Amino acid sequence: MGLSRRELLVTGAALATAAAAPRGRGPRLAVAMLSHEGNSFAPVTIGLDAFESSVWAKGDAAQRFDGTATELGGVLDFAAANPDWQVDFLRLAQATPSGPVRADVFDAIVAEVVGDLKARGPYDAVLLILHGALLVEGRDLADLAFVQAVRDAVGTGCALGASFDLHANIDPRLVALLDGGSGYKTHPHVDQADAAKRALAMLRGKVRGELRPVGVLVKAGAILPSINMRTAEGPMAELEAVAAAMLGGTLLDAVPFGGFSYGDSVAAGASAMVFTDGDPALARSAATRLAGEIDARADRFFVALPKPAEAIARAVAAPKPAAIVDAGDNPLSGGVADTPGLLRALIDAKVALPTLFAFFWDPGVVARARAAGVGGRVSGTLGGRLTPDFGAPVPFAATVLRLTDGRFTAQPPFIIGTRLDFGPTALLRLDGTMIDVIVTSLCASPHDPGLLALHGLKIGDHALLAIKAKNHFRAAYAAHLKTIVDTDAPGPAALDIASFPFRRAPRRLRPLNGNPS
Repeated sequence: MGLSRRELLVTGAALATAAAAPRGRGPRLAVAMLSHEGNSFAPVTIGLDAFESSVWAKGDAAQRFDGTATELGGVLDFAAANPDWQVDFLRLAQATPSGPVRADVFDAIVAEVVGDLKARGPYDAVLLILHGALLVEGRDLADLAFVQAVRDAVGTGCALGASFDLHANIDPRLVALLDGGSGYKTHPHVDQADAAKRALAMLRGKVRGELRPVGVLVKAGAILPSINMRTAEGPMAELEAVAAAMLGGTLLDAVPFGGFSYGDSVAAGASAMVFTDGDPALARSAATRLAGEIDARADRFFVALPKPAEAIARAVAAPKPAAIVDAGDNPLSGGVADTPGLLRALIDAKVALPTLFAFFWDPGVVARARAAGVGGRVSGTLGGRLTPDFGAPVPFAATVLRLTDGRFTAQPPFIIGTRLDFGPTALLRLDGTMIDVIVTSLCASPHDPGLLALHGLKIGDHALLAIKAKNHFRAAYAAHLKTIVDTDAPGPAALDIASFPFRRAPRRLRPLNGNPS
């Protein structure tokens, strides 16, 4: 009978004991996570608290991901299937997409991981769970810097692998440092665990002497908008099919990365990554071919969306329940849940239908609502708190319908962490309207319907749902909605990529080169 997953985890003093134990007890694997998608145009930077409210764990704390469809769930599955391997969970840090990470926080996380690798090693293999579009204040190519620091710490004799998000902006030099890697192949990202398992399979083969994985990444020629990057249909679905058809023989994995549209770095833009077993020429030719397939479809990623007034009219006329998706302020694209355009349009439209707006991030409004209590009155403004760049604040007066602590357990199919934390929240009914608004103290993602359940609601209780989201929410919401209408309102993740003030991204990339599609 194999060891339980809990027995495979090493924590605290036990880590030091394992590090000092004689070799020969099976391969040793270290796992670390530094995952964040940085939006260069969001009006915020983030500190340690952003990680602590999402994923901030170490050692045995990783056990809470057991059975989840996350990379950490995939690692735990690998440990259970390979009981001879000793698995150490080092720092695991992930935050909701937003503006850049403060440099001191990045430096501290990297120093902790590197210090633990040196103190607790040697390791046979290391898996890094990355996003691939990490931005750090005042730095460029933070993912590359992290991977290089880890490679320097463990040396070339240790098998080093990484998993990536489908929206990664990767520098080719990073992949050259790896002995294995993979990325998500679904959007919404419901295959996170599988991405980790694919990378781990390469590391296992490398450690056993059965594989000689070699990877190549080739950049494509465009920064692609993510709104049309879902893998159920369209150009991204075709690219995934092309990549899948490449597999076999010595070609171990092929991953088309759509890239993150709002990360201004020298590694911006879509790309293709291929790993082969000891055949760098095949890796190069296959990655070049896949990048060419991306470029051949680039025009089809660029779509038009209705402005808020038109989107509202379409939703009102369509079967209910209907969602109006404020993609330009999607928190999972670095949105800040603070842009007022869609709410203003809803109020101006005077829609005579029960409507739920999810959500605004405004700790001050929540604090006043809590002071007023359920049934009490609160007033002020919504939106435009962080910056006026995306529209003026919307004045309101409202009745407080419900107050919560903002915390709940995440549910499949799409999971970032095992819990979501919006901080204290309030559900408000705006005077003179049929609009209820969820207001939160922290900015997280509303992709999980648990945010509604927290407030005593479910999908369909309101005829209209206005939601600050883009694609990931569809994994849980789409089956319960009869209509979904995307809208393009001003925000840090709005559709018109060329309108953003890119400074570092290569000007050769569409649409920065003047070719909008």
